[in-house]
Amino acid sequence: MAVDFSQELKELHATMDSVREVTDLDTLATRIADLEKQASVPNLWDDPDKAQVVTSALSRANSERDRVLEMDARIEDLETLVEMATEEADQATMDEAERDLVKLKKAVGELEVRTLLAGEYDEREAVVTIRSGAGGVDAADFAEMLMRMYLRWAERHGYPTKVMDTSYAEEAGLKSATFEVNVPYAFGHLGVEAGTHRLVRISPFDNQGRRQTSFAAVEVIPLIESDDSIEIPENELKVDVFRSSGPGGQSVNTTDSAVRMTHIPTGIIVSMQNEKSQIQNRAAALRVLQSRLLLQRKAEEAAVKKEMAGDVKASWGDQMRSYVLNPYQMVKDLRTDYETGNPSAVFDGDIDGFIEAGIRWQIGQHKANA
Repeated sequence: MAVDFSQELKELHATMDSVREVTDLDTLATRIADLEKQASVPNLWDDPDKAQVVTSALSRANSERDRVLEMDARIEDLETLVEMATEEADQATMDEAERDLVKLKKAVGELEVRTLLAGEYDEREAVVTIRSGAGGVDAADFAEMLMRMYLRWAERHGYPTKVMDTSYAEEAGLKSATFEVNVPYAFGHLGVEAGTHRLVRISPFDNQGRRQTSFAAVEVIPLIESDDSIEIPENELKVDVFRSSGPGGQSVNTTDSAVRMTHIPTGIIVSMQNEKSQIQNRAAALRVLQSRLLLQRKAEEAAVKKEMAGDVKASWGDQMRSYVLNPYQMVKDLRTDYETGNPSAVFDGDIDGFIEAGIRWQIGQHKANA
């Protein structure tokens, strides 16, 4: 069936009109000019923290503008290619245009989703923590499967990651793990992955080959930045040090470099052991603890506002996604109804469809509750 390029291009232009409206290129250009002025101050780096904030903001603003302009240029190039193929009745060029259209529709869709990420912390890097839940050794194995899934997703996109802490289970898998995804908008994308994940399969750890259901929890928080005002008094912290360990409890460090930090008022506990020194692990633990407290504070403020408005609703269920490997093959998000029959691809990091559907669902929930 022939592609209706006229209609396809019309839809691409309509989507980009919405993207430009949200992005507001004129306001963005003014912001870039202001940031460039701040970045050009000779003594900017006398205050490294402030300099980092300014240069990072400038880089993000330039990238945001360039993404929109580049997409507009790609659509124009496709229009030119279609015109050439039509005028010359060149089927080879028309086939090339069809292939470009498929790539372009995907790219414009991704840009549209990114434009929807306008939350207070959406542009932040992310800290992801995965914990095994009910299901014994299967749950621990599931937690490790999820960790690999997210790390493979990041690898597919070229996003740098850093594993901060891993606590191995006795037989197999992980009790918990924490890692960072160090790219702008990581929190905006991965935030929709937070919740309880459920796995159904024939257990490889059951000698009778029975089907097992297991659970794992995923927590996603925005990475703290230097300009965030979260101060934690020393008397509210309990810090324990211990030796780092690997699978099976084998000691991989001969010094007490691992750190377990407890925030006494809230009971929040953060462990870090993957840095080489106690000082580095302590700094990493404090940063993650600050991030969790920042998110908790915002959640409490939002809860108070909802209660005052008389509209208290749970936006996340106890179980947000099911991964079924037996008696059939399917991964389904229970909030968005997005699903796929290829669990192997999902566990190998192919989760963009779930993330995009989750972001659109989340935006819809916010509008409904506004």
